[in-house]
Amino acid sequence: MSIQRGKEFFAFKKNAMNKEKPKKQKTKKVLEMVVVNPYSAGIDISDKEHVVAVAEGLSDKRVRAFGSMTSDLEELASWLEACEIETVAMESTGVYWQSLFQLLVSRGFEVYLVNAANIKNVTGRKDDENDAMWIQKLHSCGLLRSSYLPEEQQDALRTLTRYRRTLTEDCSRFVNRMQKALELMNIKFHTVINDIMGKSGTAVIEAIIEGERDARNFLPFIDPRIKAIPETIVKSLEGNWRSDHLFTLKESYTMYKIYRERITACDMEIEKHLQRWEASCNEGEISAKNDKAKEEKEVKQTKKRKPKNYPPFDGRAYLKKIHRVDVLAIFGLSEIGGLELLAETGTDLSKWKNEKHFVSWLNLCPNNKISGGKLISSKLFNKHPNPASQAFRHAANTIQRSDNWLGEFFRKKKKKGGNKYAIVATANKIASIYYKLVRFKQEFTPVDITDYQAKLKQATINQLERKLSRLKAGQLSEDKVV
Repeated sequence: MSIQRGKEFFAFKKNAMNKEKPKKQKTKKVLEMVVVNPYSAGIDISDKEHVVAVAEGLSDKRVRAFGSMTSDLEELASWLEACEIETVAMESTGVYWQSLFQLLVSRGFEVYLVNAANIKNVTGRKDDENDAMWIQKLHSCGLLRSSYLPEEQQDALRTLTRYRRTLTEDCSRFVNRMQKALELMNIKFHTVINDIMGKSGTAVIEAIIEGERDARNFLPFIDPRIKAIPETIVKSLEGNWRSDHLFTLKESYTMYKIYRERITACDMEIEKHLQRWEASCNEGEISAKNDKAKEEKEVKQTKKRKPKNYPPFDGRAYLKKIHRVDVLAIFGLSEIGGLELLAETGTDLSKWKNEKHFVSWLNLCPNNKISGGKLISSKLFNKHPNPASQAFRHAANTIQRSDNWLGEFFRKKKKKGGNKYAIVATANKIASIYYKLVRFKQEFTPVDITDYQAKLKQATINQLERKLSRLKAGQLSEDKVV
């Protein structure tokens, strides 16, 4: 019986093995991200149309397109309110986002203005999905962060300072065209004097436009402070006087005067905004008014005049009252640079965690790429510096021959990596000092240049001594082997 049962058991096992086993269904492993902002929306901005996407289940239509007119923007905001949207993300496309951004903020939405490059850097099927849906998807998962945005008062001043810079650049172009017209007529007067738009240069150009052609008749217009001798001036004012070049000279000078008038009007508007800002910082008091008698007295005492491209008002006094610290005490920082920094960064620098984050935003530090504990690259980001970064770079460039510790620091960096490297490194140093002054209200305390030079000398000595000790240790090990 036992043998029979054994045969039956093996036959049963064989039949069971021959039966086809049911195939296991393959399950796809899907990595789902946690939704941080369930009531979020994404907006793709353009000039004529704004495409809006909301999360699934909040509306019958997940994606809708709206026009860019004011009534269309109102309809867009009302639809977002009907969908119970709390936070919105949009791309910073040109200036098309500003009107919609201000409207949504006034309606109580939390609005993220996102750099388009940050959206593209996130891995995903952006080409296969609608741009607005992709922005909404990233924002719902908390993968987007908003760009730095100024407050309303700061934004108004920033608009004016940027417009003033544009006017100044355009004005300089017409000065270059005047120089070109003189050069084409072989008038070398612009090589004899430093500035053709000074007192003597302006008088000579006006006389040429009025019809004067005799070179010796221009001598009464020359200021006695001009170092060139009269014979050289006369030779420089002899040319061919072609009519076409005279016409371009006249037109360029006319446009130059128009731009100077517009710059003056812009300066007046900037001063009004500075007075309002100072009043808001000092409980309605305005103490930095333009006192001409006081300014003339200070000019006589210092025997220095403001450059002609500077604003006519006392910008240093306004900056000191608004910041409650003298930021222009930093070496190399001018009034125009201080105004541009106020307009671009404001007075609240706590939006940047520390000076390193501030310098990184200015693109004044290396973009270190580290892999496996090794530094692969440390180049700067290849992007155009913003106006604040340009102000710090200009300040760094002006102190390269200065007799102070920052000038010594510039020359040390220039010896190491060249002029461009020194400008970025010194601008980094100035920006760090500016951050500490404005945020923590610390007065600028410059380092004594003698102490700084002695410190650099001692550091060089220590470095050479370490190198010498390594060379001696290597020589001793070689002698032992021999």
